[in-house]
Amino acid sequence: MTFADLVQLLHVLAAFWFVAGLLGRDVILGLARRAADMGTVQTLVAVAGPFDRLMVIPGSMAVLVLGILTWWVQHLPLWGDGTRWVTVSLIVFATSIPLVPLIFLPRGRVFEAALSSAIAQGRVTPELSAALHDPMVEFAHWYERAVVAVVLVLMVTKPF
Repeated sequence: MTFADLVQLLHVLAAFWFVAGLLGRDVILGLARRAADMGTVQTLVAVAGPFDRLMVIPGSMAVLVLGILTWWVQHLPLWGDGTRWVTVSLIVFATSIPLVPLIFLPRGRVFEAALSSAIAQGRVTPELSAALHDPMVEFAHWYERAVVAVVLVLMVTKPF
């Protein structure tokens, strides 16, 4: 196995880690959105947290860094015949980066405040329900999923 093969393998493993985190987080938060009991919501949100902290966030960074490193160690051209899909994948992936400062971080602070208030009151409050069903966060999660799907299709099919 060459160094380039090893880096590519690590890139693929990081992608699996990242996608598993996305799926786990999204399934658990979907259950939390449908729960009516505050204890259940609190437990589910607590379970979803490590998926984000330990899988989604570091996984996305690892995918990006290892993808660029794979590109570099394989000496792929920036815009060559048969490798344009790599550049397009990087551009598509990069479009999801602004979601963090523009949606996830500010809306996450609103969610945390609503969750703390609901825990103190011992019930699912309208503010917590609104934060759990925030349309901007939902859009951002759907956008993340679409980005992953597009990049996966590009990686597998290598269309251009």
